[in-house]
Amino acid sequence: MRHATRLALLTGTAALFAACSSNPVAPPAAAPVAATSTAATPAAAAPAPAAPTAAPKPTAQPQVASTALLAYLDPNNPLAKERSVYFDFDEFAIKPAYESVISRHGNFLSANPKVAIKIEGNADERGSPEYNLALGQKRAQAVLNALKLMGVKESQMEPVSWGEERPKSNGHDEAAWAENRRADLAYPRQ
Repeated sequence: MRHATRLALLTGTAALFAACSSNPVAPPAAAPVAATSTAATPAAAAPAPAAPTAAPKPTAQPQVASTALLAYLDPNNPLAKERSVYFDFDEFAIKPAYESVISRHGNFLSANPKVAIKIEGNADERGSPEYNLALGQKRAQAVLNALKLMGVKESQMEPVSWGEERPKSNGHDEAAWAENRRADLAYPRQ
């Protein structure tokens, strides 16, 4: 009887600790009861309950927003690479070599009417500041007119002149002056 009392006390204590634990604890297997002088049969051990298995938690896949890079912001796109139209000395007529540049930008702008640009006319350092401002404005206006022929709305374009104030090259020879006689297509920086 003493063994049965001890067994009951041990089982009760284990059950108490299992109830307080945050992790499920399997109850201890019942110890076999020693045979006494009376013919008692040993108690059969109850199978231990299987520990509950947690279902694998689904892992959240990171969501990456994909945005299309506008062509004029893509450094590998010709719209970003070729943004200048160069002019001969004291001229504002667009050379045939730059018709493809005008065509490319014209097609893009007419297909994207929400994109607005500035056309910045420039001149080399020769001539008075007033003359160079006027020449830069004529160059910007010539590019604007060519883009209008491609279907670009005038409201998408703003011609401005920097005259000789924003040189691309700071030299004082024909190679530098040729770099500075231009009209640049300036897209917004988004």
